[in-house]
Amino acid sequence: MKSYLSKMRGEPIQRPRACWRDALWSWFGAFAGMLAISWLSAHWLSSQLLIVGSFGATSVLIYAVPASPLAQPRNVLIGSMLSAMLGVGCFQLLGATAVAVALSVSLAILVMQLTHTVHPPGAAAALIAVIGGPEVHALGWWYPLLPVGIGCALMLGVAILVNNLARHRRYPVHWR
Repeated sequence: MKSYLSKMRGEPIQRPRACWRDALWSWFGAFAGMLAISWLSAHWLSSQLLIVGSFGATSVLIYAVPASPLAQPRNVLIGSMLSAMLGVGCFQLLGATAVAVALSVSLAILVMQLTHTVHPPGAAAALIAVIGGPEVHALGWWYPLLPVGIGCALMLGVAILVNNLARHRRYPVHWR
């Protein structure tokens, strides 16, 4: 029992000073990405839902930690879309129930791990498919494509452009 509890103690960490230049690039990327999605949603697809909560977390990964394996294009796009499909399936079978919530998130994690496409906001996309309300539920099987797939693709395009403008950044690190 003592060794089990000692695992929870954690270790002290030494953090380097925050780099304000890197933080500004992250801010600029997130601003440009979310502005692009918001503009497209308001001016071109005004009758369609294009913004979902998981995009905020995706922005953190692709703009603030672009070298992370969780932020690579394959993970962002496939992990999010697979998870969204699982969420829609859970909602279709079980409705907006506690079991559907738990199953959508846990299945999303399982499938992302098995397909090597882990992207934490993907689990949020699955959850949103179940608890997102009438506007999300009305999308049905379109939800994984629009807003999730199209939104992720648009944010990835912005991330590729913005992250590679900075000399010290390279994005993506890999495509597969």
